Amino acid sequence: QVQLVESGGGLVQAGGSLRLSCQASGRTFSNYGMGWFRQAPGKERDFVATVSSFGSTYYADAVKGRFTISRDNAKNTVYLQMNSLKPEDTAVYYCAARTSSLGATSASAYNYWGQGTQVTVSS
Repeated sequence: QVQLVESGGGLVQAGGSLRLSCQASGRTFSNYGMGWFRQAPGKERDFVATVSSFGSTYYADAVKGRFTISRDNAKNTVYLQMNSLKPEDTAVYYCAARTSSLGATSASAYNYWGQGTQVTVSS
């Protein structure tokens, strides 16, 4: 069983930055593909970014060039650095882990989820 705890959300003005963290329990974190998703009110959960166990990354077009996903296996933590934030980035952000070394863009590919952290970007 893997537990994921997100932190770092909050309220920020448009153009600002936030860094989300996701702390994972368990000894096999380094073997897992990790992802970030987000869900705005009344909308489906959307893919944001993913990182494989060996560090390969992939981003949704909406965040490419503004967001950076990274991982620190020694700390069992995955990060999402968000720059140049826009009001449309407002959502609850979820961290997810999958029992595969590869990243993935589909929510159904993930086995474990965090509780989410709210990000609100004001205009």
